[in-house]
Amino acid sequence: MDDRKLEVLRAIVEDYVATQEPVGSKAVSQRHALGVSAATVRNDMAYLEDAGYIQQPHTSAGRIPTAKGYRLFVDRLGKIKPLSAAERRAVHRFLSEAIDLDDVVTRTVRLLAQLTHQVAVVQYPSLNRSSVRHLELVSLTPTRLMVVMITDTGRVEQRYVEMPAELSEDDVLDLRRLVNEQLQGKPLADAPRIIADLAGLARPELHPSASALARVLLDTVIARTEERVAVAGAANLTRPGNFFAGSLRPILEALEEEVVLMQLLGRADSNALLTVRIGDENNLDDFRETTVVTAGYGPGSVVGHMGVLGPTRMDYPGTIAAVRAVARYVSEILEQNR
Repeated sequence: MDDRKLEVLRAIVEDYVATQEPVGSKAVSQRHALGVSAATVRNDMAYLEDAGYIQQPHTSAGRIPTAKGYRLFVDRLGKIKPLSAAERRAVHRFLSEAIDLDDVVTRTVRLLAQLTHQVAVVQYPSLNRSSVRHLELVSLTPTRLMVVMITDTGRVEQRYVEMPAELSEDDVLDLRRLVNEQLQGKPLADAPRIIADLAGLARPELHPSASALARVLLDTVIARTEERVAVAGAANLTRPGNFFAGSLRPILEALEEEVVLMQLLGRADSNALLTVRIGDENNLDDFRETTVVTAGYGPGSVVGHMGVLGPTRMDYPGTIAAVRAVARYVSEILEQNR
């Protein structure tokens, strides 16, 4: 495909996204400085249609992009529409006012939905990709402790431990010192092996209590590693101009399933900076008429993903820029708070 045909495809995509109407050769030649006649544009459009990049929705109509056409448009996207300086300041200010990780995620998902006018999905930082920042033991009664684990991404896990014997303040301090010496700064992926040796490192008289603590810690890093996801903007799917050939109900119902949302965001171990999946590329029956734009985020390395979902008729340059910018700002915030 030569550059002129790519320019014709770009014009069709941009006009269809902007006007929500099929695009004809006359409109392309008038609205875009391609330097060729409408007849030449018609020939190029015929080629694009034969190649499966555009289609005619009904007789006597112009053409609209297919999923294949959107794919080529995104792959050959020469420039991303950046956020304005005012938008960048607003994003930074809004996110920097977050008081904890839950607030960061809540603000992020709301912000993405507002910026893109699509459904926004944000995965909480994965425990599997985090490290232990600090472990706190709080004595509630002589035989009951509260364990608080804080990760380097700001995620907080809280559990309770019933001890087999009464503990003094010094005993609690010794256990706190032990668990932090062994686990602080360690990746949670390595934690089970370290926790298994905790009891043997405690004072003999604390072995039973250290064993009880180790069992709860192990449960925290293994049984509590389920992924959490936040969603906002589902109502955007019903906005005027958002067209889906089938019913919206299956999509809305699927958005309530966290397993489905994690599949949409992609594998948690993917380090791709940005991914755009269009139509059938989503490999989920309910989302074959949608586009999903996702990006990884994290302090130095990817610990979670965020993205937006909407119809294939999407403002790709603007959406890609918004997802990429918000992911970058969230990464910076997590880095500053390590």
